[in-house]
Amino acid sequence: MSETPTSPTSPKEQEDHAPDVVTAPEQGEPADVEAPAAVEADEASAAPEEPVEAPAAPEEPVEAAAAPEEPVEAPAPTADIVEAPVESAPAEPAPPTPGAAAEKPRTPKPTAGPRPPVRKVAPPKQVPMDPHDAAEAARWGRVDDDGTVWVRESSGERFVGQFPDVQADEALALYVRRFLDLVAQVKLFEARIPMISPKEIDQTLKSLREQLAEPQAVGDLEGLRQRLALAEERAIERRAELQAEREAAKEEAFAAREQIVEAAEAIAAQDPSATQWKSSSEELRRLLDEWKAAQHTGPRIDKPREDELWKRFSKARTTFDRHRRQYFAELDAAQDAARRAKEDIVARAEQLSTSTEWGRTSGLFRELMTEWRAAGRARRADDDALWERFRAAQQRFFDNRDSQNRVLDAEYSQNLSVKLAILEEAEALLPVQDAKAARAALRTLQDRWDAAGRVPRTELARIEARMRAVEKAIKDVEDHEWRRSNPETRARVAGATSQLENAIAALEEELAAARASGDARAIRSAQEALEARRAWLDQIRRSAQ
Repeated sequence: MSETPTSPTSPKEQEDHAPDVVTAPEQGEPADVEAPAAVEADEASAAPEEPVEAPAAPEEPVEAAAAPEEPVEAPAPTADIVEAPVESAPAEPAPPTPGAAAEKPRTPKPTAGPRPPVRKVAPPKQVPMDPHDAAEAARWGRVDDDGTVWVRESSGERFVGQFPDVQADEALALYVRRFLDLVAQVKLFEARIPMISPKEIDQTLKSLREQLAEPQAVGDLEGLRQRLALAEERAIERRAELQAEREAAKEEAFAAREQIVEAAEAIAAQDPSATQWKSSSEELRRLLDEWKAAQHTGPRIDKPREDELWKRFSKARTTFDRHRRQYFAELDAAQDAARRAKEDIVARAEQLSTSTEWGRTSGLFRELMTEWRAAGRARRADDDALWERFRAAQQRFFDNRDSQNRVLDAEYSQNLSVKLAILEEAEALLPVQDAKAARAALRTLQDRWDAAGRVPRTELARIEARMRAVEKAIKDVEDHEWRRSNPETRARVAGATSQLENAIAALEEELAAARASGDARAIRSAQEALEARRAWLDQIRRSAQ
């Protein structure tokens, strides 16, 4: 079919373009036609759904003031009857409507003067009909000699309109075109079923069912209704698919929202003392942005479930914010306490910075450093400023001490020479040959060492280590001599030696007997036991020596 399909219109548009409303002449209609003045405007507005009744024909023919009449159609169920204004000359009466001949004709009331002429509207551009489709549709209708158009349906013939004073083909073409328009709308609906929403499906089906109820059209209306019924079945299936897809999308959206809520709850459940507040706050803001994006662009989920998720999400954010405020309030209090404690430490350090009691004050500074570490951290700016003051006081004290030590080191240089000479005499005692003589000589050297006095601090550790090495060597020899001469040790050594010697003698007799008997196994066993006892005896004798 060469005719271009058009989209189904809304009910309001259908009502505005109902087929029995006189707007512009259809193809084949006269260009200037006045509608017959069958009823007054007030009667038409009071009963818009009733068919138009024509007045009785006059006894003598009256010449019409207008051109040939336009086609008279059966009223549509939802269309309003619109009357065109008439001239002062009486209009030619319209042909009687079937089924209304027995009714009493209504006499039009006189008007209060001439009415404005009928407005001429430019005919719309007609799309050429496919000849084959038009011929197939025309088979379902016929035209009487007076221009009355009928359509054949399963219940019989039905009056659809009247188009007098034209050829039958021309009268039929108007109603065939309307049928082909309906076919185009049904085809367009079939093509759009996979793409439209359930709401559009329902609206389009309602519109098409109303248009196919008793249309002023000629064609296979029963076949078109059956085709619409099949399309409706497909539409119902499609609507069920869309509903299932919508439910699946809602469940997926609910799961995504629930993940956002669970992530927020996990952040809110963190230990405040171990929480990274900056990154956690940024993560919560990101989750809120995800929630808003899902709410604005994602599928809508059920309001009760969405409200429940939002309550959980809001509670998690509130909990996190409360923990953050509490943490930083406690942190502020702890930092204030640390600042006060460190201010006290700094004040005491500044008092000690001028002390000349080098040993005692050095110990006090070590205690202050331990207190500083235990006080905790204050705010960064306060902590840095207090640390600079503490370091300055400490450095002032140690600078004074080092200056004094340098003076003393110059005085102690001669003492160092004396102690180095004593060290050479002490180291000459090694290796120790006679422990008693070495110990006596060392005592004399130690007395001279103490009398020599203090040495420079830089040399103290080195020379003290050398002297301690000599003392340790002499003490080791003394300890060894004592262990060897200890009566208890000697008695234990003698007992063990005696037992081993007796065991060795017995094993030697067993070995001789085994050799005499030629028992190889007994010989091997006696030899192994004898070698073990001899080794033990040799080790004990070496230890005793």
